Parts: sequence; C-alpha cells; structure tokens
Amino acid sequence: MTAMSPEKSSLQLEPVVEIEHLNVTFSSKRGHRVVAVEDASLAIGQGEFVSIAGPSGCGKSTMLKVVAGLTRATSGSVRLRGSDVTGPRQDIGYVFQRAALLEWRNVRANILLQAEMRGMDKAHANRRADDLIAMTGLTGFEKSLPHELSGGMQQRVSLCRALLHEPDVLLMDEPFGALDALTREKMNIELHRIWRETGTTVILVTHSVSEAVYLANRVVVMSPRPGRIQEIIEVPFGNNRDFGETLALPEFGDISARVRDLLGATHAED
Repeated sequence: MTAMSPEKSSLQLEPVVEIEHLNVTFSSKRGHRVVAVEDASLAIGQGEFVSIAGPSGCGKSTMLKVVAGLTRATSGSVRLRGSDVTGPRQDIGYVFQRAALLEWRNVRANILLQAEMRGMDKAHANRRADDLIAMTGLTGFEKSLPHELSGGMQQRVSLCRALLHEPDVLLMDEPFGALDALTREKMNIELHRIWRETGTTVILVTHSVSEAVYLANRVVVMSPRPGRIQEIIEVPFGNNRDFGETLALPEFGDISARVRDLLGATHAED
C-alpha cells in the first residue's frame, strides 16, 4: 500500500481532471456559513478510476458537482482537459444514486434521451445504444418499462444513458447505495468490466470501503466536514482483477483497514 499527500500523485498519465485548492462554502437557511470542501487538491489521469470515500456530509458529492459544473467553487479551481469548469459540462456523464428513469419510456428510449437532449446524430446514437445495451447485458429488455426492471437493471440503463455520448469523464454519486448487497456486488463486477472495456475516466463517490478499494486505482479518503482530503491510497492490484480473488488478498484487507481507520471507528460500511 502506498500513501501519498493530497497534492501529489505518482501517476504519469495525462491529467484529465485537475482540482487545485478547492474550497466550497454555503450559507444555511439561518445564515450560518457552512464549509463543505476545504483546500482539496487532486489530479486524475486519463482512463483512471478514482474512488472518493468519506463520512456522510463530508463534501464528497459537492466536489463531484463542482467537477460537473453543477455547483460553483467558492475559491480554487477545477479544470477538465485544461479548461476551467465554470458551468455545466457537455463532456461528462453523471450517474446518480437512483436511476431517475422516465417511467413512460422503455429502456431504449430512456437511454436515447441523452441523444435527444444533446442533439446527437440519430444513426450514431442508435448504434452506440445497441453497443451499450449489449455491453451491460440488457439485450432482450429494450422495450421494458422501468417498473418491469430490477433496481440493478435500472442502474444499468442509467449507466448506458450516461455513457451514450462517450464522455471524457464519468461521475458516479453512490450509484449502488440503494441496492441489496448481492446486486451491488454484481454491479461492482459489471462496472469494473465496463470501465476496462471503455477506458473512460471514472470518479466514484461511495460509502462502501470494499467497493472503493475493489474498483479503484486510487482511493481518496476525506475527513468529516469541513471536507479535506486526508490521504490518497494507491491500489496495486492491476486493472484485470477478479472480484473474489481480489477480496481474498492480504493487501486488500490491509488497504481496507487503512481506509476504515481514516474514516474513524464509527464508520459503518454499506
């Protein structure tokens, strides 16, 4: 296990996301100043998978929204491929905790909603949808409505929708938090496979220590509010990792224990 300071990375990959001295503050309804993220710095390389773990309310999701351009930084900077993020971006995909599918649209139509919103070429969008449906195991369910799908399948549709326009960066905000343990495990395996096949840069926010460590090249551990980056831990298992074999490795246990220690004894996984 290799720990690094928040400002440094041993990666030699081209940076896609660069977060420098990010601070985000809000005003509460009572007029109190709330510091959500404090002096966070992180560089994420092309094709890297980074997990962000931390206690509830530590600013994980806030940082993700700043990268997406959905929330403004109070100070500091966020850049995507060298361009300052100043508003909503077209070159990212976003997967939320709940699938947020339109109940009156079937699987294929929900996926293609992304194409309609972005004005994509219809022929290209349809070919891309076909590829993603096959990749995520949704073949045969193209005409199914959301209420006819399990929670895991709904999240697969949401993932397809987010990947349809081939974004540079995929942001995932606790996408499997509402799933049962077995389905979540299956989705972890599927997500890891899809990431390997697409090469998309992924940033995942999660409360699950095992999920964070299994999926990522690096795990970013945040402190309680105000959210600071406590430590960045490299995961040395390589990209072609088997779920069961990886979880059985002594190193996996060591890294998971370190993450839990940083999160504090009160942290409850999953």
